[in-house]
Amino acid sequence: MQHNWPETLWIVRHGQSAGNVARDAAEAQGLDVIDIADRDIDVPLSDLGRAQSRALGEWFGHLPDGERPEVILCSPYVRAQQTARLIAEHAGFDRNGQPPRMRLDERLREKEFGILDRLTHRGIVQKYPELSEQRAHVGKFYFRPPGGESWCDVILRLRSLLEMVTREYGSQRVLVVAHQVIVNCMRYLLEHMDEARILDIDRMGDVPNCAVTSYRAHRAEDADTALRLDLANFLAPLRESHTPVTAEPDASAGAKP
Repeated sequence: MQHNWPETLWIVRHGQSAGNVARDAAEAQGLDVIDIADRDIDVPLSDLGRAQSRALGEWFGHLPDGERPEVILCSPYVRAQQTARLIAEHAGFDRNGQPPRMRLDERLREKEFGILDRLTHRGIVQKYPELSEQRAHVGKFYFRPPGGESWCDVILRLRSLLEMVTREYGSQRVLVVAHQVIVNCMRYLLEHMDEARILDIDRMGDVPNCAVTSYRAHRAEDADTALRLDLANFLAPLRESHTPVTAEPDASAGAKP
């Protein structure tokens, strides 16, 4: 099957959220439960997360006219939508009267944590010791908590999303705004990784908020147009603007085991 990949594909994790801040506080205090009342989908950006999103938008705004995103695909979660809108606003995407199309897609939502939602790592061990042992044995790539998803489940929905991207946005410039696990699982698919390789990358550290991972089309003779990695967790837009960098798991995830 022939695929028509985008000319450029950027994948961005949302800015720091109020959930990230609450998770850090819960872990620091040794609590079992993260103190946040909102549904995960409704958690907004923190003040710093908004500043990070603005800084990234300004970086996109300095790209030449023919290199800026033409379409934005976004997780329906509030923190991702806020990030995408702030990027678009501060990039001045609409200065020529043609703002990029923004499309919400539930396949870009955060990994579902099921009954482990809002628990810290300590809380998981205390409340569900058997599940904690199973997670340690199986590994996060295959472990599926009751009512939740494994990384494999996330990858399955992203395969469908990428098929749509090649069908509807071939040869265009596409910006994806989503979540940490989405960034890693997209890398797994686009770079043809295996379990060991993507978990090695995950162990190196969390995906920073508003970090950019990007791919550019490469056309080889007698082959499909393929995407090649251009940037991985690129943070210059934040550092150049002196905006603090944060690399924290989402609130629902708890700490890394």
